[in-house]
Amino acid sequence: MEVGVGLPTTVHGTDGATVLEWARRADAHGFSSLGVLDRLVAGNHEPVVTLAAAAAVTRRIRLATTILIAAYRGGGALLAKQLATVDRLSGGRLAVGVAAGGRADDFEAMGQPYRQRGRRLDALIGELRETWTPSSRIGPRPVTAGGPPIWVGGHTDAALRRAARLGQGWIAGGSSSVPYAQLAERARAAWTAEGRTARPRMVALAYFSFGSGAADRARAHMRRYYEQAGPYADRAAAQTMTTEDELRRTLEEYASAGCDELIFFPCSSDPDQVDLLAKAALT
Repeated sequence: MEVGVGLPTTVHGTDGATVLEWARRADAHGFSSLGVLDRLVAGNHEPVVTLAAAAAVTRRIRLATTILIAAYRGGGALLAKQLATVDRLSGGRLAVGVAAGGRADDFEAMGQPYRQRGRRLDALIGELRETWTPSSRIGPRPVTAGGPPIWVGGHTDAALRRAARLGQGWIAGGSSSVPYAQLAERARAAWTAEGRTARPRMVALAYFSFGSGAADRARAHMRRYYEQAGPYADRAAAQTMTTEDELRRTLEEYASAGCDELIFFPCSSDPDQVDLLAKAALT
């Protein structure tokens, strides 16, 4: 199973130099992917712009939106151009994770209907793929014919069906109340029900916080970032890995459930967290 690391773009006070240092260290350590989260009504860095910057300071690592809340962004043509540009700048290292999203304020801020986000996402995935075809007048073309792989996130039945219909893979979030093995089985069943013969790429997210004060740091970060999500914030904090033993057990559990890649997101922007994660997960 591959191990990726998320950029600290949702951690309060993270500056640009720190984000780029994370990217450099993640690339040097041999992590599989550099992930980035998405929100509009929050202080996080915008994910597509961030990955463009990361492309300039990395050479090997996959760049992945994990996930992009694509449905609030309006027309798909501009987003397709932005994503194709990142793909070209990185030499074809982009993977596009998308999901419907679960925060109404993001959609309200963009004047987009929250209740129609699922249907909008379905249509937008089609727009992305159409824009990436040779017949489209909108360039640049992605490095790989057909465009970057699209991974669809979410835990609901609708999200799993969407992944099976429209995606090349499925992403599980980091704080579900349902065990990953059960979610993975449902995802594979949805794939089979859609008549898909190719095995989906199975990607999952988790949180980590290492070093002195790790648990307190995890609680503070989760409660700030998910301040309007109620019990979800405390559940996410409780599931955050704070020791090497916890992390290694989690790696074994996810691998045994068929996960192809587990991406760990930080609760601190200290670049030394990348080194600590590499020591625990890659050695």
